[in-house]
Amino acid sequence: MNTSEENKSRREYTIPESKSQKMVRTIFGIIMILIYVGMGVLLLINFFQWQSDWAWTRYVVGVVLIIYGFWRAYRQYKGIDSRL
Repeated sequence: MNTSEENKSRREYTIPESKSQKMVRTIFGIIMILIYVGMGVLLLINFFQWQSDWAWTRYVVGVVLIIYGFWRAYRQYKGIDSRL
């Protein structure tokens, strides 16, 4: 077996995940989804009492956090996160 075949076989080899590892990954994913969406909502309702000069920033960051939270939720639901 030459070097390129060895490298390819090493890259394709994966250690199977145990049930506890899957559970921890799932719980962590759900917590992160709640954090992203929650922080986005808190920014949109001005929970942190930012001054009006920063209004555009909190709207932009709030919307981006909510969108990213929903993207993570979709990936979690579809199982895409576990393959990354």
